[in-house]
Amino acid sequence: MELVIVLLIGGILAAIAIPMMRGRTETAKWAEANASAGIIRTAVRACIAERGIAEARKFAGVNMGSAETRSTLGFASGDLDGSYFEPDDYTITDITADGIAVVTVTGGSKPESPAGTYRLDAAGNWRKQ
Repeated sequence: MELVIVLLIGGILAAIAIPMMRGRTETAKWAEANASAGIIRTAVRACIAERGIAEARKFAGVNMGSAETRSTLGFASGDLDGSYFEPDDYTITDITADGIAVVTVTGGSKPESPAGTYRLDAAGNWRKQ
């Protein structure tokens, strides 16, 4: 009888813990994308400092999958390759008049990547789209 009770308690705990851990795993995966989006944003600011806002605004709407774009922004080969995301997943959606890049990240390109789309907006908010 005690064994049945222990198994029952273990089953209840597993039923509660597994969905909670799955959600945290997704959050951790998206943290990689958020960090890379911040790095892209910093690269755009550096481009503005070097070449001016008009030159940097040419990157609005550009996908980071282009090796030429990555090179122009100062990224070396493989800099945006992560465990769950690759350069094609990042798009510079907009560059504000203040020179702040809005970066959209779409998951699902790698086997273990999470599905969905998040955006790092001009205010620095990381939100699901």
